[in-house]
Amino acid sequence: MAEIEKKLIVIVGPTASGKSDLAVVVAKWFNGEIVSADSRQVYRGLNIGSGKITKREMKGIPHYLLDVANPKRTFSVAQYQKLANKAIRDIWKRGKVPILTGGTGFYIQAVVDGLALPSVPPNPLLRRELASKSPAELFKLLKQLDPTRARKIDQYNPRRLIRAIEVATALGRVPDLPGTPLDAKILMIGLKPNQVTLKGKIKRRLMARIKQGMLAEVKRLRANDLAWQRLENFGLEYRYLAQYLQGKLSRAEMVKQLESAIYHYAKRQLTWFRRDKRIIWINNKQKIFNLCRQFLTSTPAKF
Repeated sequence: MAEIEKKLIVIVGPTASGKSDLAVVVAKWFNGEIVSADSRQVYRGLNIGSGKITKREMKGIPHYLLDVANPKRTFSVAQYQKLANKAIRDIWKRGKVPILTGGTGFYIQAVVDGLALPSVPPNPLLRRELASKSPAELFKLLKQLDPTRARKIDQYNPRRLIRAIEVATALGRVPDLPGTPLDAKILMIGLKPNQVTLKGKIKRRLMARIKQGMLAEVKRLRANDLAWQRLENFGLEYRYLAQYLQGKLSRAEMVKQLESAIYHYAKRQLTWFRRDKRIIWINNKQKIFNLCRQFLTSTPAKF
């Protein structure tokens, strides 16, 4: 296998930081193809609300792990890991550079570190029982079942909480997830706009998505027999728009609460990524170009 086939570029950062656009630029520079790492963009039909890149925005660069799952069914991290690993291997075989990008830290860690994910099958009965509980109630239950896992999990993510409870119920606790790291040289780049810039981007993007038809998208999903609870479990845009359509929130309340929730989600993403000391935080495109060139060709970077 040629040297370039053993290398992977990873681009991470909070929502609205410009990861998708940067990944396309890097792919153009270095003959790359993109593997998405987003826990909502894997689902078909979740387009505007999840911020899924459009064909026009792809600029001809192949993208993988978008639209691979039915939104009526749960798509696990283990399923993602398997498909992402296959996509990366296929990109290497074509002599191109795989670029793994997204904001779902657990997806990225599962691929980069080869996490050995617990093989506990879904428990439909337990999931139905837990579906009506709030994230706070789920987190409290997880703390009772497995305090160690509770200290590490995103306590606002109902899907992650329900899965952790499911595993802890089956095994007594959520096991540590050591594994075999991906057999490749890996460059991890992080985008971290300052808080004022990030807040502004989040607000502008939210308003743009509402104008683009995000509400109509949620109505279509509902018309296709997606349950309200399932929509709310997707979080953020889908949760608040579903609550608005059910009359639980006014439009003004929906917009205000959603904007705040997206910003706090971005902060949680940054907290997750900051734990990984392999990530190099850079916002300057020229420096990113130099760093990638050095990584791929062993040419000294110029800063």
